[in-house]
Amino acid sequence: MRKLPLAAAVAALLLSTAVAADTGKKHDKEQPADAADAALVKPQSSTSEGSVSVEGKRIGYQAVAGTLVLHGSGDKEHVPTVSMFYVAYLRKGAKAGERPVTFIYNGGPGSATVWLHMGAFGPKRVVTADDTHTPAAPYQLVNNDYSLLDASDLVFIDAPGAGFSRLIADDKDPAKRAEQMKDREKAIYGVDGDGHAFAQFITEFLSKYGRWNSPKYLFGESYGTTRSAVVSNILTNEDSVDLNGVILLSQILSFDNSIDGPETNPGVDQPYELALPTYAATAYYHHKLPSPPADLDTLLGEVESFATGEYAQALMAGSQLDAARKQAVAQKLYQYTGLPAAYWMKADLRVSGGMFEHELQANDDTTTGRLDTRFSGPALDPLSKESEYDPQSSAISSAYIAAFNDYVGKDLKFGDGQRYREYADIRHWDMSHKAPGSHEALQQSTNVMPDLAMAMKTDPNLKVMLNGGYYDLATPFYAAEYEMHHLPIPDSLQQNISYHWYPSGHMVYAHEPSLKQLHDNVARFIESTDNVKH
Repeated sequence: MRKLPLAAAVAALLLSTAVAADTGKKHDKEQPADAADAALVKPQSSTSEGSVSVEGKRIGYQAVAGTLVLHGSGDKEHVPTVSMFYVAYLRKGAKAGERPVTFIYNGGPGSATVWLHMGAFGPKRVVTADDTHTPAAPYQLVNNDYSLLDASDLVFIDAPGAGFSRLIADDKDPAKRAEQMKDREKAIYGVDGDGHAFAQFITEFLSKYGRWNSPKYLFGESYGTTRSAVVSNILTNEDSVDLNGVILLSQILSFDNSIDGPETNPGVDQPYELALPTYAATAYYHHKLPSPPADLDTLLGEVESFATGEYAQALMAGSQLDAARKQAVAQKLYQYTGLPAAYWMKADLRVSGGMFEHELQANDDTTTGRLDTRFSGPALDPLSKESEYDPQSSAISSAYIAAFNDYVGKDLKFGDGQRYREYADIRHWDMSHKAPGSHEALQQSTNVMPDLAMAMKTDPNLKVMLNGGYYDLATPFYAAEYEMHHLPIPDSLQQNISYHWYPSGHMVYAHEPSLKQLHDNVARFIESTDNVKH
């Protein structure tokens, strides 16, 4: 997949090895209109009750699994466009005006939010192996000791076309309905269309549940962080909704920093520099360093200085780099990554994420994980240049999907006769983006740093929390830190950003000790920013 252009690589940001859930079936737009299609234009809901024990504290809640129907704008404001599925957990007995509400979503783009729901903050959590393949069913669903319900009401949202969310094409004529569906896909399956859909969902939810005066938070993972930057600007500057906080997990704001397929963007060497600390952490974890330091923190400090210093200067020199100096840099890269200096020389000092994953444990015909490099699996093709699958995704996906399908039907009483899609069936995702202040110009390589910066500048009280894993090669932690330090904001607003790193991967919560740390850090962040007297 990493041989694809950068626009295609975005679809791999979260658990990209899965195929669309409708494989082997006709797509919705090819189906005749029936009762199920007609039902999409009306909101649905199922309400249940439960309780969760969070770090020893029992919390009672009401759960609502349902859909909200989004509509067009202007003269089409009454035309239904999307039925968006959500699960809301609302603490019993809490005052709406004082109780925070957090809107949570995964990335993809086009991913369902099953991962954050069943792995991080929902009241139930599926148990998976720490860094190995989880055995097949039956899977264990347990009380989530680290649900975020102690700090906030939670709204898990599935992206349009994913989970139980669906695009709406309801014309009775099949040909017109097919054209209608094409229009929906073109309008919504892209950076800006997706952002406006989520912003509209949030304002609809605030109205439906009377939460306009509640402290409000966004929590996005992976492409969800891209979305959060766009949505925070839309809410702040188009909908007059100031947020208390934006919480980012496994961030990517500028796709020029992606280590997936950087060779298709020659002349931009930043991805190689910013991924190097993750290469080093991974080699340290798998005992591949020739002279390992005493601890990971010491190693990362050295590598970060080297990456932005001597290594960056060497890459900037290009063909003008002296041969002896190139050899010396390659030798240092061997010391920091475990990949032979000869390999670095052959790669012109530029090793992509896929190349590293394939080569680190190649002597054992073993592929290293991408989403979480602590994971390993048998190489599909030992002679390949790059890895051809992600062992971490293969290791846990089945557990999450099985657990949620069981839970949503039995506990939440929703989805009977419907298919829960892990991913939307997206043929094309529009990566072009109209950044704030750009007028009609569209970015062709997505960079939403200006969106987050605009939200922070127009609401200087907005707080941002960045979280990431040391073993994440989908969105390397050092790239995320780099982006934050290069936001076009006044220096005074940098103090509104906090940073937290964990000994885990892209899905930080897949490592239980990191899940506890993530919960505690996010709960403290919400408590310190909700403007409620405690």
